[in-house]
Amino acid sequence: MNPQPPVSVLMYHQVGEFPAPKEHRALYCHVRRFASQMAYLKRFGYHVISLQQAFDALFGSARLPGRSVVLTFDDGYRNFRDYAWPILRRHGFPATLFMVADKVGGRADWLSGNQEHAPLLDADELRALHAEGLDVGSHTLSHPRLSRLDAAAVERELTGSKARLEALLQAPVPHFCYPSGDYNEAVRDAVRDAGYRTGLTCIRGAANYAPNPYEIPRKAISYGDNLAGFFWKLHMKDVPKGQRP
Repeated sequence: MNPQPPVSVLMYHQVGEFPAPKEHRALYCHVRRFASQMAYLKRFGYHVISLQQAFDALFGSARLPGRSVVLTFDDGYRNFRDYAWPILRRHGFPATLFMVADKVGGRADWLSGNQEHAPLLDADELRALHAEGLDVGSHTLSHPRLSRLDAAAVERELTGSKARLEALLQAPVPHFCYPSGDYNEAVRDAVRDAGYRTGLTCIRGAANYAPNPYEIPRKAISYGDNLAGFFWKLHMKDVPKGQRP
């Protein structure tokens, strides 16, 4: 484990006004709870840092203060612009949004069951958010389960999404997030070979427990997390299953 203070990389998906979901609760965070969570971080002196700052400390020589938190948002939902981003800007918090490159301006049609295929950010919206300070990362071209694809298809998903987003934003896209947290050793290595700096997982724990930059743990914030649950995930969910402190 890197001898830095624990770094919590928080994982959100949709932020907005939702009825209580019957399933897939980690895909939703009601805006009232999101606002209270961000106010909690501000009030109690947490250091909300960028993913790049976390990388520079965990895998480089930079130092971090205690209570460091990174905010990440998967898939690129339009409700991020309407609900989450104004709250983040009010507090001056950086964040990284992982966009599914082929779905820009479309819908989350990979969702199954009774989940709504929610609208995603379009190109103009994504460029505007990036210009306002949002970091944009890659979440593949089409949100597949990468471990089920052959090597050529994995490479297309990784390199194609990176190239498309960089062309759209006219900026580097160094960070990657595995759709559904699904990857294996070959996929992990392909992320490295595609030129990414990081790969974010759905493994629960502090980022310090990452064995390398391409298997960074995160802590999912879900619909049912009140402030007590939020605090518990920040401070009591550091050690991934199967690892020792």
